Amino acid sequence: MRRLLACACLLAANTAWAANPYDPTTGPVATDVLVRVVADGALVLGDDVGGARITITDVATGAVLAAGLQQGEAGDQNQIMRTPRLMEEPRYSSRPSAAFRSTLQLERPTLVEITAQGPLAHPQAVQRASKTVLLIPGQDLTNDGIVLRLYGFIVQIEHPEPGTSLIARDDVKLRASIRTLSGSPVRPHGDWDSRKLTIYGEVLLGDRVLERIQMFHAGSKSSFEAPFFVPAETAAPNGITLRVVAADHAGGHFGMGETHHPVLSERLKPKTP
Repeated sequence: MRRLLACACLLAANTAWAANPYDPTTGPVATDVLVRVVADGALVLGDDVGGARITITDVATGAVLAAGLQQGEAGDQNQIMRTPRLMEEPRYSSRPSAAFRSTLQLERPTLVEITAQGPLAHPQAVQRASKTVLLIPGQDLTNDGIVLRLYGFIVQIEHPEPGTSLIARDDVKLRASIRTLSGSPVRPHGDWDSRKLTIYGEVLLGDRVLERIQMFHAGSKSSFEAPFFVPAETAAPNGITLRVVAADHAGGHFGMGETHHPVLSERLKPKTP
């Protein structure tokens, strides 16, 4: 009986060693690390939004072990958003999706900080997240990898176009598109339902909010609009700033877009025939 127990213990030890081949006497061990940056509650930050910048830093020494860009697709919306799964089942890697991969040469268990910034194609919407992770030599990170979640929205003012001059006392339509950080459209009754958000525009003179207007879905995928009046030229000698805000208080997502516009005299307005 004792012999059987000894054999069982030896087998268990061998199995554990096979699962972790790390041997501190053999020098650095190649260890694959996979990082995936996602928009919380949405898809992966892919090439459409410029991806994300990843940095892996040794916490003890401050040395940068790896850095680069996450590249690839945003992922399969049905698989990520609508497919039921067990907790241990991969969410983002069951279909092709963007990721950052690096092979580190580790000599010992190493505590690292993994930092992500994105979406890089939209500077006004860039967010940052980080995680501290213990890496073991030879223990590769696969499937979804280390997932970093970013919170917010991409808000782009489409009309009036940034920098264009506006005529004083003119009636202008403010229009903006609103998307998740992965580039998915926000709209009524969609996976990212605009009915659950607060979406509004503001007309500013310097830091002072002159007017706040509620914005409504404009019929296209992710466009929202509302009319506003341009203030008098004398009231806005330095022009006005237009701001659009999207807020999801329940999910902790907030996004903002701003543009600045000179204001011209209403006498310069073309006469209608």
